[in-house]
Amino acid sequence: MPSIDIDRDAAHRAAQSELNKAVYRKASAGEQFSDWLNELLYRLLQKAATVPGGWLTSLVLFVLLAVAIVVTVHAARRTVRTHRGGELFGAGQLAAAQHRTTAENYAAKADWASAIRHRLRAVARQLEETGVLESAPGRTANELARDAGTVLPHLSGELSKAAMAFNDVTYGERPGTPDAYRMIADLDDHLRFPSPPATSAAGPPAARESRAQAH
Repeated sequence: MPSIDIDRDAAHRAAQSELNKAVYRKASAGEQFSDWLNELLYRLLQKAATVPGGWLTSLVLFVLLAVAIVVTVHAARRTVRTHRGGELFGAGQLAAAQHRTTAENYAAKADWASAIRHRLRAVARQLEETGVLESAPGRTANELARDAGTVLPHLSGELSKAAMAFNDVTYGERPGTPDAYRMIADLDDHLRFPSPPATSAAGPPAARESRAQAH
């Protein structure tokens, strides 16, 4: 019987070629879910004849199952979007003052979700325009809170709350509130008009000594 003479590299290529055939291809997660759902429906159909009420009861069960799947998938996607967050800015490129004016206009109409979105964008632009942060296309609200919180650790808590409010109204499908908007507006004002360092009411030592000598 003739021997097979093949080197290691050729054997490796031959094995890879064989494994790349469709018969060996691993199903994707979507395909696995589809196969599972088809198998489930097939079993339900098999048992439909034995269920009291016949096909009417089976139809009701199918509808309930479909509703449960849709609700579960929707809730899972909403949770992922809320925690991961999306891009902070849309297609437009506005300055901080423009975002701020837009936010105030929306707030005057009690459109709190839009007001919250534009006010946090004003915060982000303010930090970029003043050089606190570098401009980063595609930055998310969570990334803004992280990056700005590193530079301004005393405001990290407020930044995180502001990012959460943005994600809630933008991706979590939650309504905006006046309190959430006011919280972000206060953060924006604090960044624009930082408070001066507190001074002692008694004044510096030299001033206190001069006043004591005057008495």
